[in-house]
Amino acid sequence: MTTVPLVPVILSGGSGTRLWPLSRKLYPKQFIPLKDGKSLFQSTVERIQALGHADDLLVVCNEEHRFMAAEQLRLSGLEHSAIILEPVGRNTAPAITIAALHALKYSDDAQLLVLPADHIVQDLDKFAQALSAARQAAEDRLVAFGVLPRHAETGYGYIRFERPDAGSSGEILDIGEFVEKPDAETAKAYLESGNYLWNSGMFLFPARLYVEEIRRLHADIFDACREAHEGNRQDFDFIHLDSQAFARAPNISVDYAVMEKTAKAAVVQLDSDWSDVGSWHALWDSFQKDSSGNATSGDVITEDCKGCYIHASHRMVAAVGTEDLVVAETADAILVAPRERAQEVKDIVARLKDEERGEVELHPKVYRPWGAYETIDIEDRFQVKRITVNPGQALSLQMHRHRAEHWVVVKGQALVTCGEDKFQLGENESTYIPAGTRHRLENPGTEPLELIEVQSGSYLGEDDIVRFEDAYGR
Repeated sequence: MTTVPLVPVILSGGSGTRLWPLSRKLYPKQFIPLKDGKSLFQSTVERIQALGHADDLLVVCNEEHRFMAAEQLRLSGLEHSAIILEPVGRNTAPAITIAALHALKYSDDAQLLVLPADHIVQDLDKFAQALSAARQAAEDRLVAFGVLPRHAETGYGYIRFERPDAGSSGEILDIGEFVEKPDAETAKAYLESGNYLWNSGMFLFPARLYVEEIRRLHADIFDACREAHEGNRQDFDFIHLDSQAFARAPNISVDYAVMEKTAKAAVVQLDSDWSDVGSWHALWDSFQKDSSGNATSGDVITEDCKGCYIHASHRMVAAVGTEDLVVAETADAILVAPRERAQEVKDIVARLKDEERGEVELHPKVYRPWGAYETIDIEDRFQVKRITVNPGQALSLQMHRHRAEHWVVVKGQALVTCGEDKFQLGENESTYIPAGTRHRLENPGTEPLELIEVQSGSYLGEDDIVRFEDAYGR
């Protein structure tokens, strides 16, 4: 076993629109508890922990998702991992370049284990076996993880390897070519040929070699990322890149930028039950199903249904006599589609964007670094919210110009600042915050604080906030 330092890198920049309405721009699929009460991001962290390499973990994510990433790391027992924030999305090649430059600050011979945040890998032993082989090969190679295909899949790209007689999981193979997502007939031919693997998007790179290759093949990416990283500023565990410099990096994947051009690429075969959970069909495929092929999540009742995926978030969903459908229920939207056409949800998302509908960006429940709030009711001059504040957390010291607020505590203890006064509220106690008054809500307890907030006034928008102090740097 190599003694070279291993730096796991979780790439968490995607928005997962093909899993709408569950996944949205500001609460994407990697952070949603899709299976067993855990998110895909948490499962990826647990996979790294099980391999014994969590100490040097790097996360690269969107600025807008930073507090969700930090909270889920905390829930996994990792409170001080470095979180590199992308000011704009630039695909995987710039993200990995930033991670490599960061790792090289601490170790000249580090290897990067690059893992997307939204994958499922069922067989950890086989993944560990493939990783061990990749680490040996990565002394002088850039290694991709190629998954042994289980069926003729049209939703994945493929890697053709040079020898058609591949052996067991963990074998290192020379890459013939990377190919795009095929049509059904081509995918069937790939499967029958025996020398194609699914391109998983997971990689093992020597940081130094990767930087040398990206500099040689795409100097514009290297220059932009080097300047963005050199101009970074650190805020708690967050590393903010220089936004102007990073925006100059081309938007390009690591496959196109490096792996298809370098002479130093290899692929390690991974024989595991793997999925990138890129669609409702893929999510259905990853679930344990009943005797009729149905997969369900939440409060679901089925009668004479076959091959369905049914997800209930907020209320009971009942289905009778349906076959091969996806039904996904959230507080403000319901999707119904044939399972084989569920990828076309992207067309619905495109229409929502064109119509500037809020359902494409936010759920009624919005996550904040201190907890979350959920809109229960809204009219022209009033709005009702349910607010949850995590233990030990506090909202900013703030003021609203156009609205007053009534707070009623329903669970836990609240510490309230209202003007010059500071006092505690328990369950079934309330207070009033006049418009124009400085105020703050804190949870001094060890349990979540829950309260009902009734807003009233001429304008109720979230931008009617004047912040005076904020622990989260907003």
